[in-house]
Amino acid sequence: MKRLFRPVLLPLLAAMLSASAGATEVKGLSMQVHDLATPFVQVWERNAGKPDAEFLRDFRSTIGARFPGFYDAQRFSGMFTPAQYENMIVKARAEFPSMRAAYEKKVARFTQELPGHIASFRASFPDYAAKTDIWFLHSLGEMDGGTRTLDGKTYFVFGADAMVKYHGDGDEAAFFHHELFHDYHEMECSGEPIWASLWNEGLATYVAKRMNPAANNRELLLDIPRNLVADTQKQLGRAFEDLHGKLDSDDRTAYAGLFQGRGGDDTGLPARRGYYLGYLVAEDIGKTMSMQQMAKLDCASARTAVLASVERLRKAHPASGK
Repeated sequence: MKRLFRPVLLPLLAAMLSASAGATEVKGLSMQVHDLATPFVQVWERNAGKPDAEFLRDFRSTIGARFPGFYDAQRFSGMFTPAQYENMIVKARAEFPSMRAAYEKKVARFTQELPGHIASFRASFPDYAAKTDIWFLHSLGEMDGGTRTLDGKTYFVFGADAMVKYHGDGDEAAFFHHELFHDYHEMECSGEPIWASLWNEGLATYVAKRMNPAANNRELLLDIPRNLVADTQKQLGRAFEDLHGKLDSDDRTAYAGLFQGRGGDDTGLPARRGYYLGYLVAEDIGKTMSMQQMAKLDCASARTAVLASVERLRKAHPASGK
């Protein structure tokens, strides 16, 4: 992986190396790094051969107690009972041996590479404050990276287990730049309409591609589910037609079909296609704006730009029969 700003890396790296001891300030930044990924390995090791109940007790006291808002079934609004959530922890324990080597490698790479990713991101966005604490952990299969709002506070979370599952051993610069852009962008619009999610995710993907021109679809997170781009391109006209009618909607089923892997919106279009459609929209808007200018658009200006772009792309890719 290409290394940038090597003189900056040395003090940052020194701070990052001690992150496993707890919340650690990264020199020159206002964020702290909380490493709960390494303690998961330790909890797993010292409970080898012991009943699941022993593992659960150790997990709760060693890891869960340090981030109780995250490791809590209540935040899923009834999706899981406490017993079902405990079963997820037990499942993560059972699956860990098959991913352990890759997981530990991922933990080591995160520690080594995050300061460089922040430095290279700041080369494009010098005003990035890097102020949101980072929590690096075993996410129980939930996420590779992103933000979570718990009790009104935003947390920046990276899941080592999902990074192993979805990223393999490839270059992760585009992934980190995507997530760092979300932390930088912080655009929240009233009602959480579809157009705003399209803009947030599409622009983050566009920025990641601009900063990493050689990144492939997998590295850009555009291959989840597999062949997402190719499958969407086959129905691009219908995809834009469907999107056009949903831009101001806040319907959760429509959102799930566009931005979640499980789909389920009964359109017959690829699940999670909103990331690729959003990328195309950002790419279109990027013909007349720099990515720094795009990042500074307020909600009203962004909505105007997105709706105009979707209309252009809809006309450029007419659905069959139109």
